[in-house]
Amino acid sequence: MATTLSGTTEPNAPTAADALLAQESSQRLTKALEAKSKNVGLRVELEGGVEENVSLPPIVVGLLEQILSEVARGNAVTLLTAHTELTPQQAADLLNVSRPYLVDLLENGTIPSSKVGDQRRVSFHDVMSYKKATDQARLKALDELSAIDQELGLGY
Repeated sequence: MATTLSGTTEPNAPTAADALLAQESSQRLTKALEAKSKNVGLRVELEGGVEENVSLPPIVVGLLEQILSEVARGNAVTLLTAHTELTPQQAADLLNVSRPYLVDLLENGTIPSSKVGDQRRVSFHDVMSYKKATDQARLKALDELSAIDQELGLGY
């Protein structure tokens, strides 16, 4: 399941102070990473002035950069594992479609789903695969329309 830093399943929008701190941290992290070392060490300041050094693998550093960038923009962030199971409403929200439209996609097998009791579940991986495929189809259609536009000399 998706979990936010507060331990709930609902993301909280960052405050203006959070966004500013994230922006500063993101800039510092990006600058520090220009050395491109394999692992990154961070110093964490705990209560009472206690400091702890933490080594992070590159994959975690990349995620941290993305999280800081999103929070700096004022966006809420939720971390999902690849094996997360979503409810139909969560999947619909992720795809920015209505729940009834998503249920139609599930019922006709466009997106695989399973049932847990009488509740339907959708794999995050399957939702993202569908999103990637539809995004690619949309871009292809846009390229074709652009080519037609060029052939007709419409100048858009």
